[in-house]
Amino acid sequence: MASGLLSQLKDIFEGDAGVRKVAGDPVLSAELLLLFRMILADGVVKDSEMQTFRRICNEAFGIGRDSMDGVIEYLNNFGYETNGAQAIEMFRELDIDRRRQLARHMAEIAKADNELAENEVRLLRRTLELLGISPVDVVRPDAGDKAD
Repeated sequence: MASGLLSQLKDIFEGDAGVRKVAGDPVLSAELLLLFRMILADGVVKDSEMQTFRRICNEAFGIGRDSMDGVIEYLNNFGYETNGAQAIEMFRELDIDRRRQLARHMAEIAKADNELAENEVRLLRRTLELLGISPVDVVRPDAGDKAD
């Protein structure tokens, strides 16, 4: 009990580690914003999409489940400063594997509710074009490895 209270006090004074991680990394912030935009692309935030988003944040970026509410709040509060084109622009300079990872994460979220809305397909297609990634790279993770 005492350690839990100390942890909460530390978070109050130092801030949440997950939020600090996102706030301190513009590329990570941009990726999470793009993923969040994919959730919103069909106009409805579905539990399955949010669960997929939370899983990706945890597994791919090490953002703990306890930090997710704070991270989402951060994205809501500061996401207006970065539009989709600016977020994608940050990825153009990154290596192809990192760009493929973003595209795969976006596709995972789009498919999380077992239906692809036209706006989700359009957003994913446009993102792939801007990142110079083939749709094959999203469907088959090893497809692009031989072409590089």
